Amino acid sequence: MEETSDHPNPTTDTPGTTPEPDLKTMRSSKPGLKRLLITTTVLFSFLSGLPFLWKSVEIYRSQLPFHDIDSLSDQVKSAPLRFPCTFHAVFVGFGSNDPDQLRSEIQDGVNQLTGESSQCGSCNVSISVTVQSPDELCSETFPSTCSYRCGVIKRDSFGRGLDDAVDESLDDVFSGCSGGIGKMYSVVVVNKENGDEVKAVVGKRRHAWIVGSGLEERFGEVVGRVSEVFVKVFMNGGREEGDSIRGEFMPVGSDGRLVLSFSLLNSNPRDWIYDWDFQRIDEALLAPVTKALAPIANISVESQVLYHTPKSSFSSWDEKLQSYIFRTSDLPFFVNSNEWHLDTSAGASGRSKILQFVVYIPSGKECPLHLQLPNEEISKTNGFISPMWGGVIVWNPRSCDKDSESPSTNTISPQDLEKIVEVFLGQFRQLFGFKSEATYTRELGSYKILPSERGFTKWELDVLSRKHTCFNLHSCATTLGSLSRLVQSLPRMIIKDEIGEQVKYSLKAAKLAQSNASLGGYSSSASSSREARSLAENAFFHPSIMSVSYFSYEHCFAVYSPFFLPVAGHVVLAALREWRRYKQEKAKYLTWLTRKQAA
Repeated sequence: MEETSDHPNPTTDTPGTTPEPDLKTMRSSKPGLKRLLITTTVLFSFLSGLPFLWKSVEIYRSQLPFHDIDSLSDQVKSAPLRFPCTFHAVFVGFGSNDPDQLRSEIQDGVNQLTGESSQCGSCNVSISVTVQSPDELCSETFPSTCSYRCGVIKRDSFGRGLDDAVDESLDDVFSGCSGGIGKMYSVVVVNKENGDEVKAVVGKRRHAWIVGSGLEERFGEVVGRVSEVFVKVFMNGGREEGDSIRGEFMPVGSDGRLVLSFSLLNSNPRDWIYDWDFQRIDEALLAPVTKALAPIANISVESQVLYHTPKSSFSSWDEKLQSYIFRTSDLPFFVNSNEWHLDTSAGASGRSKILQFVVYIPSGKECPLHLQLPNEEISKTNGFISPMWGGVIVWNPRSCDKDSESPSTNTISPQDLEKIVEVFLGQFRQLFGFKSEATYTRELGSYKILPSERGFTKWELDVLSRKHTCFNLHSCATTLGSLSRLVQSLPRMIIKDEIGEQVKYSLKAAKLAQSNASLGGYSSSASSSREARSLAENAFFHPSIMSVSYFSYEHCFAVYSPFFLPVAGHVVLAALREWRRYKQEKAKYLTWLTRKQAA
């Protein structure tokens, strides 16, 4: 007989009762949030520390005006700086010549010589012409840039031996002329009645004159010489090379400073000892030069006397000349860098330029000592220059007889000292690219150059200002462009506010130089361009730029990831695992809740 149980089957649902949940697919209680909140809190607390970590490794970078730097570079390359120049020609003693026709011919000659080039430092030329007849009647081009008083220039004033007086009188004549903007340069052509040969002179201000008889018959040649003076002398400064900008254009430091170091070397003080009164020549002869070049360079002068300074090269006795000679082939070995301790300037920083000027007094064994030129003639100056280094003069005592066993100190006479300084000034001019002699020869003839007591004439200073401005702006744009590319290529380079201010002030000075140049302010544009270049160099070579913190973001991640990545991985994985567990448990609870409502 089959047994029956009074107890129902636990797996069979009884109507009207809540089904028991399957623990694998359902749960009857709502999942808690405690574990999820704990893991989430740990994760967010870890993430909240990331900004502090990022701030601790952040590199401070001042904002640089990259757009303005690129704009300056484009302007320097595409639109070279040109200066306004006014040329005025006066023809005295000529007949009925059309001044407009003369201006057109001179303009054609200027264009032919310049090639209509637009190189930096060239001139925007404005030409005016005045013709004064023998009866002192004048006709001039319109509009005229010079209110010339007719008849004020007399043909008889241009006599022999009166060049300095003529130069001064022409300066008085054209002092009332208004060249508008820029500098005004004048050329006076005088057709004399007597049979003097043609003479061309360039003064030490901004005037030149051509004097001779029969010039009206050679009018084409005269016009060509006028154009040649305007271009080859007043524009190019009498230089053989063109207007191209060279890296070693002028011996001026990148900070705008130039140190002139004068050294007196006693080769062997056992033979004789010489000293000099350098303070007197500094105040009388060198001070005007440094003052004239003040817009171009901040020049300082120093001097020293050294002993036991033999030269490195050898000299030989010449029986015919009765002196010891050294040749031009010996010049590279003349300077004894081991014994001549010349670089003693404490006021020159690393970027200042030092020019050495050396007076070498030979010993008794090689006195007198003279420099023999390749044509076997003896050098008149007995000196030579080394580009971008300085110059050397060999000075022989008046008597080569040795002093007693204990020689006394002699002083170089003021007359000899003035001659030495004159040679030094000629070498100084050569280092700046000008000629040391007083004659300038070109295709159409020779020109006599009047020397200036300041070492440089006014028109030479104008040339230096134009060239110096262009070179400085070119160097400034190049340096700032290099800095801009460097900063953008290294995102973690430290850029201090001082560097940013130097860059901004450099751009401001460069724009001021361009503005002054367009208005004809030669000296002011040279000063501003010098400041722009100096500031750009200071920014590029700032000590903080040489920091060791130039690592990339990948390097930063590689350094700090061993400290934080293991912890961060466990925290993130735990949060993800807890979130997934919570979703699963919640799904189980929703399934049970659905079955409960259905039942």
